[in-house]
Order: sequence, then structure tokens, then C-alpha cells
Amino acid sequence: MNDTVRQAKWWDGVRPYVEKQPLAALALGISSGFPYAMIGATLTTRLAQDGIDKKTVTAFSLAFLVYNLKFLWAWVVDGVKLPLIGRLGQRVSWLIVAGVLVIAAVVNLALVDPAASIAAAATAAILVGAAGATFDIVIDAYRIEILEPRQLGIGSGMSQYGWRIGSAGAGALALVIAARAGWSAGYLACATFALPAMLAGLALGEPPRRRKPVARRGFADGLQAIWGPFVQFFTREGALLVLLFILIHKIGDTLANLTLRLLFDDLGFTGDEIAFYDVGIGFFAYLIGIFIGGVLYVRMGMKRSVLLALILMAVSNLSFAALAAAGHSNWGMAGAIGFENAASGFGGVVVIAYFSALCDLRFTAAQFALISAAASIVGRIVTGTTAGALIERFGYVDFYLLTTALALPGVALFWWMSRSGMIDRSIGSAGVAEEGDARTGDAT
Repeated sequence: MNDTVRQAKWWDGVRPYVEKQPLAALALGISSGFPYAMIGATLTTRLAQDGIDKKTVTAFSLAFLVYNLKFLWAWVVDGVKLPLIGRLGQRVSWLIVAGVLVIAAVVNLALVDPAASIAAAATAAILVGAAGATFDIVIDAYRIEILEPRQLGIGSGMSQYGWRIGSAGAGALALVIAARAGWSAGYLACATFALPAMLAGLALGEPPRRRKPVARRGFADGLQAIWGPFVQFFTREGALLVLLFILIHKIGDTLANLTLRLLFDDLGFTGDEIAFYDVGIGFFAYLIGIFIGGVLYVRMGMKRSVLLALILMAVSNLSFAALAAAGHSNWGMAGAIGFENAASGFGGVVVIAYFSALCDLRFTAAQFALISAAASIVGRIVTGTTAGALIERFGYVDFYLLTTALALPGVALFWWMSRSGMIDRSIGSAGVAEEGDARTGDAT
């Protein structure tokens, strides 16, 4: 009997993976992940192959700062109805328009030659970031609103599955095609990764949990539409500490991951080796981590699963210090990439589920844009302004040891917030079941 009950509990953790809302989150994640690859690792490899110096290459990570500014216009996605296409619904119409903008921006980046004009390449990367950030605003709001509170963990897992498929798939496709037909052809082929989210929106239609914005009658109401989401968030008990955790929890992880391609290039790994180990093995390790994260979120609850994920992500940076010390080692790269991606997959599920639960359904797009932007802004600024110089001064081994140390304050802060009860008090209406006041992630 105990075995039967135990099997039933595990099945309860797995069953939501086949429901239509998490499956839609998979498609949304695919389209969300590929613009990141276009201006992240893929562009880093492209610039390195063109002979651009390390300081300039790492400075390109500042293009990601556009994602950190998306909260400034996220309220538009919540409240502005698009003409003509708006008949499809607020979320669906914005999915289509934002998807078209991403395709256009990636095509533009494909046609730029960084060796001929580094300024033109930087501008094209920023445009991809702006279009991708807008796409993310809509995708995140749509995902949160189609998921029931009980599905947030699994839905986040499916979204992360999709994100890695889009990111790794686009990255691998670009590398393979670039080696045979040039970078322009590689980028043009990757533009098709915008389609899954657009098709998912057309298939499912408007999310049932979406709350329509209040009609705007004047200037004061317009200002309320802009500031309302932020006021609502910051009037919660402990909001500043929650924001502090959001700001610092990913510093070490961001600093490490945005410099990995430089490590691989300096260690002499070929494009095919990077595609196989970083993209191939890393992809499957990430999928395993995501699946484990979705199940453990249900089994362990939000607080314990997030704390475990933060610890694993901090430790994973040590694997790259070991790889840097070992040199060109295929086994070393496979081990480092496997552990890091499994930890990131696990962490991505449970942390994003917590961040999703923080949102108020009246301001889903604006609040999640604020949260997700804040989650990586410090790490991206540090990476873009200091990473290349730190690597050149201290070497890769000490650099990755530093990234491990930088991850520890976030672990400590979340532990304290969990012990004090602040985690439970920070949940918004997106994480509250309709039947009552039960909150997502309270299970122990």
C-alpha cells in the first residue's frame, strides 16, 4: 500500500507535463530562448572568430541590458490594444507582432559584418535585444496567465525545456551552418525559431486567467497604469529584501556563463567540439535538470527546492575552474558542462516558478518584466564592464572561483527569508489558488 501511495505521489508530479498549458509553455520557451543565443554565446563565437579582442567581445554582453529595461514599456503590453490585429486578443496579437519584430531584428544582424563595422554590429545586437525583450514580456505574461497555480512548477519546467531547445538549437544550427555557408546564412535560418510561440498563441487563444486593464480616461489614469504595478509590488511586506534577492542571486551564474565561450576558444576547442559538448551534452543535462526540478518542486515545496537549486548553481561554477586548470580535455568539458547545465535546469524551474508566483494577475506583464529584468542586471553589468579584464588579469581558474564566491550571498539571503516566513508573504495572486488563500509552494 505504501508503494502504491508513493507511486501515486510521483505520478502527481509528472502528470502535469502532458497537460495542454505546460505543453504551450514549451513552445513559448523555444521562441524565448533563441534571441538570447543570437546575441549571447553565438555572437561571442562569431566575434572571436573575426579576431575581435576579449574586452570588446565581453562588452557586447551589455546588449542584454535592453532586457533589463523591459519593465519600462511592459505596461504597454498589458494595456495598449493593437489596431486590427488586436481582434485576436491582447496577448495573442502582441505575440504575433513581437515575433515579427524579432524575426526582422535577427535578419538585420545576419546581414551585418562585425569585422567591417563593430558599431553596426553593436547596433544590430541591441535591436535584437530590444525585440527579444518585448517578445519575452508577452511570452512571460501569456505563460503565467495560462497556467493554474498548481502548474507553475511544471509550466516553468516546460518553459525552460523550450528555452534550452530554442537557445541550444539555434546556437548549434548557427554554428553548423556558419561553418559551411557563413554566419549570415546561419542567422537567417535561426529566425524561424520565433514561430512556435506565435503558433501556440493562435492555437490556445487568450488565457482565461487574464484580467483586463481598467479603461484609461485621462492623464492621471495613464500614470496609474505605468506606476500601479510597481506600487503594488513595493507595498508588500519585505518587498525591498525580495528585490535584493532578485538582484543578487544570479550574479555569479551570469558572470560565469557569459564568458564560457571565451574559455572554450582559448582552450582550443573547435566549433564542432563546442557544438557537441556545450550544445549537445549540455542540452540533455539541462533537460534532465529541468525534469528533476519540476518533480522536486512538487515533492519538496518551493522554499526547499529553491534553496537546493541556489546551492547547486553556486557549486557548478567550480567545475569550470577545474576545466580551466585541466586544459583542453573532452572529458573535463563534458563533466563541467553536464553538471552546470543540470544545476541550471533545476534552478531555472524552481526559481522562475517562485518569480511567477510573485506576480499580481492585474499586472502580470509589467511585474514579471520588472522581476526578470532585475534578476540579471547586476551580473550583466559586471560581465560587460569587468569580465574580460578580470580574466586577463587573474586567469580563468581564479575568475571562476570568484564567480562561486559571488553566488553565496544570494544563498544566504534566501535561507534567511525562508526561515523568517517572508517567502510565504511575498506571493502574489498568480500563485494563489482560486478556491482560497492557499499559496503555491507551501508544501513541505
